[in-house]
Amino acid sequence: MLLLLLLLQVLASCLWLGHSEVVTSFQRSCPQFFFRETPPNEALEPENPAWICQRYKNQYYFATLYDKSRRIPVYSAYLYQPASGKRPNIWLVEPQLIDTTYPKTMEKEQTLLNDYSISLEEVGKHQAVYQDYKNLTGLNRGHLNPNSHHSDSSSRTATFTLTNIVPQNEKLNGGAWNNYEQQTMMRNTEGCNTTYVVVGAVPGNNYIAKGRVNKPSYLWASACCEVDTNHRKTWAVIAENDRNEVQLLTLGELEDELTELYGREQVSLFDSGCPRE
Repeated sequence: MLLLLLLLQVLASCLWLGHSEVVTSFQRSCPQFFFRETPPNEALEPENPAWICQRYKNQYYFATLYDKSRRIPVYSAYLYQPASGKRPNIWLVEPQLIDTTYPKTMEKEQTLLNDYSISLEEVGKHQAVYQDYKNLTGLNRGHLNPNSHHSDSSSRTATFTLTNIVPQNEKLNGGAWNNYEQQTMMRNTEGCNTTYVVVGAVPGNNYIAKGRVNKPSYLWASACCEVDTNHRKTWAVIAENDRNEVQLLTLGELEDELTELYGREQVSLFDSGCPRE
């Protein structure tokens, strides 16, 4: 009987973890954002990671591996479902990076300060806050997962969490990177039924907000699209975060480039069913 109670307790604990926003495994909690439910391998994992199933209004919209020490996302993964719509005017944070007892859905900073009596210092201990991105010169808030790649108001709003944001070169964000997000993606996804996207940032040596938030050295993006059950195509890009220029690569070339930049094991961004050439 005691063994049964212990097993039930462990099961309840696992179920609770599986429904929280900061999770222990993407495969167990929000695998739908990855081709064949396979996230990138551990080669990109930071020393102080958080796996976030990005939840807004009780629904998951994308997945983010977050670096709690550098206070930037390592990557965000989502399904490409573009549609026209109004750009949200809101910035959100992740309560569960403060404590797992707090809400499981992203919230406004002011809501946490007012309703839960949390200090701004507590909110910003393991994540960026709105103040970190004020008064920037030559940089702005760069989405990894852009709101324009989503089909409705809630999914677009969900991208306006600071756990999906990096300090990005202003000219790059509004120029070549924007061209890739809006034009190249639309051309490349012609004929695709489902397009899985992983967009990331390579940490750099510089910081903003008095050393709180890392400025990435590179931004990169990759996609694997299912044309039908037997055919898939892939593409990738990388950009230095101080130049208004995007380099188009194969998926294999990007993985090799990231392997060199991170200096660890071979990077794998997608399941082997996505072609590398």
